[in-house]
Amino acid sequence: MIHMQRLHLIVVLCLTGVVAGCSTLAQRNSTGVVVARRAQIRSSTAVVAADLLQVNRGDQVDILETIDVPDPNDNTKKERWLRVKAHDEDKTEGWIEARNVMPDDVLESSKKLATEDGGIPPQARGQLRASSNLRLSPDRSGNDNIMMRLDSGSSFDIVSWKRVPKPKSSEAIETDVAPKAGSAQPGTRSSKGQGDETNEPEETNELWYKVHLPPEISPAPAGWIYGKQVELAVPSDIIFYRTGREFVAWQRLDGDSKDASSDKDAGREAKPGSWLILEKSSSNQPHSLDEPDFDRIYVLGYDKRSQEHYTAYRSPDVNGYLPARVEGQVDSKSFIVRIQDESGAAKDAQYGLYKDARGILKVNAPAVAPRDRRRR
Repeated sequence: MIHMQRLHLIVVLCLTGVVAGCSTLAQRNSTGVVVARRAQIRSSTAVVAADLLQVNRGDQVDILETIDVPDPNDNTKKERWLRVKAHDEDKTEGWIEARNVMPDDVLESSKKLATEDGGIPPQARGQLRASSNLRLSPDRSGNDNIMMRLDSGSSFDIVSWKRVPKPKSSEAIETDVAPKAGSAQPGTRSSKGQGDETNEPEETNELWYKVHLPPEISPAPAGWIYGKQVELAVPSDIIFYRTGREFVAWQRLDGDSKDASSDKDAGREAKPGSWLILEKSSSNQPHSLDEPDFDRIYVLGYDKRSQEHYTAYRSPDVNGYLPARVEGQVDSKSFIVRIQDESGAAKDAQYGLYKDARGILKVNAPAVAPRDRRRR
């Protein structure tokens, strides 16, 4: 009898623990933001579930529960679903695929990425060649750092870039499909996952861009994108002035640049003007992790009277590093870039801008060490 009473007590305690556990999970009340253009909150995770409410990019939801369910098309795989409560008038509760929602802790990590740049101006603009992943870090060895999936053609500001060692895992070379968008967990990494590009160059490292995105494209304001997915959107005003070197960064010098953040043609400009352009020589040789960002400075002036561009300045070959900053107002402008000196250290170099009596743009260039052609 005593044994049965003890057994009954243990069962009651276990059930109490289960209920308490479920209650804790349900009362967690973490929140998230919808990253899909539009998605449905459904009555269940079943294929035949009813649609309860359509939510759109930027909508807030409360996350009540997380489960993994078998993929209806492949039982060996699982899909993550969230039970959520919408912020509509009826406080609709239902289920939504996790890849359509970005948890707020991930969103906060993206905001921290944006604040790290400390007011650095955009160095260039880019546009996606194909749908691709926005990540918290320049690492495609797994899926844990994926914030969301960006649509093909999405445009953004490029703030910086870096080269990192190429993933050793063969799985990282697969095409970047079916990401678990919104599943990123700050500070975690995975050894397995799908990559971001099918064809890889014969190199030991790869290029990544740190980007800033407008809210209509992504609730996350900043992140990293694999370089092979990005096409630099060189403004139409300057694209025809390339002379054997690639334009890697550019900034308008006269402040008339059009905000093209939501344009399909991210390189389109409202009207011609003067530009700071940073160029880099093309090479078939493998890239190194510490190679310079650019090797020549090109300043393109614009004569409003003749409505023609002209070369205001073209530097000798240098080892130059971003970021580039344009400072000053109207007739007292300058730009600053980092140039490697004879000791090998990269130091700020300031270039003054002025116009002569005819209104032609001129550049006061500092004395800088010429590029060592033996260095890569």
